Amino acid sequence: MYFRVPIFFLGLLFIYFGLSCTKENQSDFIPQRRDLRYLALGDSYTIGQGVPENERWPVLLADSLTNSGVIMDDPRIIARTGWTTSDLESAIFEIYPEESFKEGYFNDSFDLVSLLIGVNNQYRGISEESALDIYRKEFADLLQLAIDFTKGNAGRVFVVSIPDYSVTPFVSENFKVRISDEIDQYNEINREIASEFNVKYFNITPISRLASDDQQLLASDQLHPSGIMYRLWVDLMIEDIMKML
Repeated sequence: MYFRVPIFFLGLLFIYFGLSCTKENQSDFIPQRRDLRYLALGDSYTIGQGVPENERWPVLLADSLTNSGVIMDDPRIIARTGWTTSDLESAIFEIYPEESFKEGYFNDSFDLVSLLIGVNNQYRGISEESALDIYRKEFADLLQLAIDFTKGNAGRVFVVSIPDYSVTPFVSENFKVRISDEIDQYNEINREIASEFNVKYFNITPISRLASDDQQLLASDQLHPSGIMYRLWVDLMIEDIMKML
């Protein structure tokens, strides 16, 4: 009887530590949830000219997705005020050299990519046929790059239409109709290309035109959208984007 008590307790200790080690080993195999990565490509509208960083629409979108249970990392934004399609493409290849792509796909893929570009093509080139042709080709090239960033998953890419800045005080009455018509031409091109690539398209242009009657939808520069307008964009997109993820 003298030796049975210690042996008994040793047995209990063995079982205890054995179970503890088993639990620790099991926890090693629990997959860790990874924050999804979002890349936003564009110009002043994507970088959020005139609004704080937390009111940029890509940031609002990432926050809304996270609050809805789709955990997002901070968005990676490649955009600058004044960029045309060619400027954006050059900037992409400065950041991610062509060697970053193998067999057409980006090595370190993103889970979601957006593309909004073209207002500066319109602003600089007017709507001459050659300018529209250039935009068509360069937009298609950019959209293919956006798809490459997702390793070829077009279902994780979306295009956003060009806002109509003709409704802002920045544009005189003499040019409002012409600019609005030209924006429509450019949007018809990017909509067609998005359809050809089987990419989701969000038409936010009607929302942008609400600024003609509501100055709260404009930033302090009276040209770019305010955070309030960007929130309306996100409200339009969020449900469909959640289904994409």
